[in-house]
Amino acid sequence: MTTALIYLLVMLLVAAVVFLLASLVFGRGEELAPLPPGSSPTRLPADDITSADVNDVRFQVVLRGYKMSEVDWVMSRLGTEIDLLRARVAELEADRADVEVHRE
Repeated sequence: MTTALIYLLVMLLVAAVVFLLASLVFGRGEELAPLPPGSSPTRLPADDITSADVNDVRFQVVLRGYKMSEVDWVMSRLGTEIDLLRARVAELEADRADVEVHRE
């Protein structure tokens, strides 16, 4: 009975050491500065969002989160789309202003 307990303890110790080594070797290898309690790094302006605003958004790291490269790709794509739409709106508003000026 004592031998079985010793084997069990040795197996648990080996498993713990292997887990710690694997987490050190295969970990993400990056560390973020801790946030103050109750705060979030996710911020966007209330209006006039630009692609730079979207690119600057950072999400809090959690145990089971999203794949960061996919989030970065989506955010980049959304930022580009926002800039294109804003440019088109500005163009249409300028055309509308020109038409109104010529009517008068």
